Amino acid sequence: MPRNGESLAQRAQELINRREPFVHAIVVRAQHPTSAHAGDTALVLADGVIDGFLGGSCVEASVREYGLRALSMQEPILLRVVPGKPRRVQEQGAVEVTNPCLSGGAVEIFLEPRVPAARVVVVGASPVAEALAALGAVLDLDMEQATGADITAPAGVAAVIVASHGREEEPALEAALRAGVPYVALVASEKRGTAVLASLDVQESQRSRVHCPAGLRLGGHTPAEIALSILAELVSVRALERAAGPPAESVSADPADRAAADPASAVDPVCGMSVAAVAASLHTDHAGTVVYFCSAACKTAFLADPQRYAVAS
Repeated sequence: MPRNGESLAQRAQELINRREPFVHAIVVRAQHPTSAHAGDTALVLADGVIDGFLGGSCVEASVREYGLRALSMQEPILLRVVPGKPRRVQEQGAVEVTNPCLSGGAVEIFLEPRVPAARVVVVGASPVAEALAALGAVLDLDMEQATGADITAPAGVAAVIVASHGREEEPALEAALRAGVPYVALVASEKRGTAVLASLDVQESQRSRVHCPAGLRLGGHTPAEIALSILAELVSVRALERAAGPPAESVSADPADRAAADPASAVDPVCGMSVAAVAASLHTDHAGTVVYFCSAACKTAFLADPQRYAVAS
């Protein structure tokens, strides 16, 4: 059942509080005959579930597919759905999808991804740690200061930066490495850093992942300059990781990185529409193959005569 605007807003806030990525979808234009109206709103969750109302199931199928794409790219998309033979026309920031199941009308929906800020834990209360916390906030990072004893299971953390100058460095580094935190750094001189890393009770492959001395070599000396070099390195590393593809799922996978998974798609064998190949889409198992549909009508037609439709196995 569609939620009203107030409860959808509450649902969105719950997702934000839990640091779960989602897409805010709103109908910006509707041409009759269509069941949607300008202002209709829904949330597209990371698993493809749609919470709210944007029109019929055929429109929802396209919203699901392109909502997940918007989440993957972390960029908004203007989606236009019109009746006609299956095809799509893409341009920068927009796509028009032709849907053979629509009886008429058209609808335009703005898909805005909402991805939580990357969570960065800074260990220590040193001047560099304070500068990291302040500058990271300017970069819209979710900064958290902690002690080494607090970093026992840093789930959902994108980076752990140890800037405690000799205090609880080893336990913080070991916990971050064992949890698979993508970026782990130690603020120390090369000589002292080498000694700290050698003392860690971790595998050599994990030890080699620590950025030490932390940061790009920008020649800075003040706490703010050092913090700038470290955050610049973090931005660079995260950009390379995104270009290489999402990390394997782990307890420490950051929500922003999980949202980057490239969404799979399939073709409805009845009408030829492209749909998201996720559990939230209408589907059935046929001869060991999962078949996806844009609507209940297409699923019913397929089940009535599967042999009529070619399904790739």
